[in-house]
Amino acid sequence: MTEHLNVTGRADVVWNLASPASPKDYMAMPLETLVVGSTGTQNLLELALRKKAVFVQASTSEVYGDPLLHPQVESYWGNVNPIGPRSVYDEAKRFSEALVMAYHRKHGLATRIARIFNTYGPRMQLDDGRIVPTLVEQALNGKPLTVYGTGRQTRSFCYVSDMVEGLYRLASCTDPMPVNLGNPHEFTVLHFAHIVKMLTGSKSPLRFEPLPENDPRRRRPNITRARRLLHWQPRVELEQGLKLTIDSFRQKGKRDRGTKG
Repeated sequence: MTEHLNVTGRADVVWNLASPASPKDYMAMPLETLVVGSTGTQNLLELALRKKAVFVQASTSEVYGDPLLHPQVESYWGNVNPIGPRSVYDEAKRFSEALVMAYHRKHGLATRIARIFNTYGPRMQLDDGRIVPTLVEQALNGKPLTVYGTGRQTRSFCYVSDMVEGLYRLASCTDPMPVNLGNPHEFTVLHFAHIVKMLTGSKSPLRFEPLPENDPRRRRPNITRARRLLHWQPRVELEQGLKLTIDSFRQKGKRDRGTKG
């Protein structure tokens, strides 16, 4: 995607979902993350332009940074450190949004922007460093559960099937401006850790670590636009989605142990 794309045949929708998404990954690949959010996005925009296709950009709640406005609405410009350790991801996505809107305004390209909040579900990488796989993997293996800071910072969690439906509906929308996609129910990290312990039956203690630099203190989407434009809102409750995710991680652990045996 960071090279010129020559795709034959018809294309009705071009989806740009490419980018490392966890801090562990994008901090290990800072330059690649910036390139995929700039050159990669432009290559896909050019493809959509040639094919006269709808272009859907997967952006992120990270464009809001450590928000001073809560909950976050699409009109909020954010509070982002442009040179901090998270900036390679934040600014790549912010630049992608600017590029998408430039193509829309200059070329009349049909574009859509999804600002995706924390999403989870089966088949996540157990070691990708994000809160759901990290705490579930630790709980299932009897390790201490890592909680950063005091654990009072908040997150919202959207199950993958709800997110897929939201993205699909967005592609059929006609509004080019950003739309928040996420679950508006907010949990402290500490509360979430206790839910994971309960659902896994883990006796693991909590281990508190220093809060990473620029880690958002609060994160919750206002999904008024998604409800109005897409007639969409999440349906899967956190415990329901976590049970499905935990079961998939358990099965993967059994398969891995069987392979090693």
